[in-house]
Amino acid sequence: MDTARPLPPRPRVIVTRRLLPEVEARMAELFDLVPNLDDRPMTRVQLETAMHDCDVLVPTVTDMIDAAMIAGAGERIAMIASFGAGTDHIDLAAARAHRILVTNTPGVFTDDTADLTLALIILVSRRFSENARTLREGRWEGWAPSSMLGHSLSGKTLGIVGMGRIGQAVAYRARAFGLEIRYHNRHRLPPAVENMVSARYEPNLDRLVAEADILTLHCPAGPETRHLIDARRLGLMKPGACLVNTSRGRLVDEDALVKVLSQERIAAALDVFEREPQVDPRLLAMPNLVALPHLGSATYEGRGAAGHKIVTNIRSWVDGHRPPDMVLPAPA
Repeated sequence: MDTARPLPPRPRVIVTRRLLPEVEARMAELFDLVPNLDDRPMTRVQLETAMHDCDVLVPTVTDMIDAAMIAGAGERIAMIASFGAGTDHIDLAAARAHRILVTNTPGVFTDDTADLTLALIILVSRRFSENARTLREGRWEGWAPSSMLGHSLSGKTLGIVGMGRIGQAVAYRARAFGLEIRYHNRHRLPPAVENMVSARYEPNLDRLVAEADILTLHCPAGPETRHLIDARRLGLMKPGACLVNTSRGRLVDEDALVKVLSQERIAAALDVFEREPQVDPRLLAMPNLVALPHLGSATYEGRGAAGHKIVTNIRSWVDGHRPPDMVLPAPA
């Protein structure tokens, strides 16, 4: 990326969604800031216009920036400073070919997402959604020894698919609940890391899916992981097992999930959906589903830290230094 275009001393920075006030205030001090005042997701045409009119674009992980948009962006844009750790929404090869530097905000949402994952594991295992609905709808008839039963966590097998920062943070937390932790990853972790989080490697994903009492997804989205959990793998899950997804909605075939949930073979907890912000109403009607509106990173602390990382990345490049969170795209 040494050939990436430099930035002017006060670059024009267009942000596609509202950030925390203190982050926007700092950006306005340092840059020619153009915020998205109505905070609505930009259309493709609006994104294309913005890319023509800025030195730096600050998109979120829901803004899809493909090769055609990058190719037509013109010569002004020099940097895409993405808000979020994932980069699957940006065509990195096209960015590199057009000398556009790309940065992200890794690490800041690790603890928040891991915390929410553990919360969902507890909620789905204890049948929170079904039982809370019974209470809200006035159908609760009082405490009884054999009613409204869920499952305890101690002694159950937690299968983690994707053992990066968040997967490891989930494993670390899960130890306190007495869960037996197994994981599948593209590469096995060093023994020291496995020992630290008390996790055992499973090289065969199908075997992990079949043996897990709780399966939680923490792998990146891409062509190779789209519908990683499809009808066949959902069929491998043991009766009474739980599926948790706080990663990317595209990892799960929602049509297949609707079918298996309707059969009440398994339960699920989802914080992300395949066609966000649209959510399949068939899913929301399932009593054995806990559903949240993409809250994994929704803390003041995490969102603030991500915003300040963006400021640091842009300012570093303005000053002629390598941004600390520069993404290295694949060769064009």
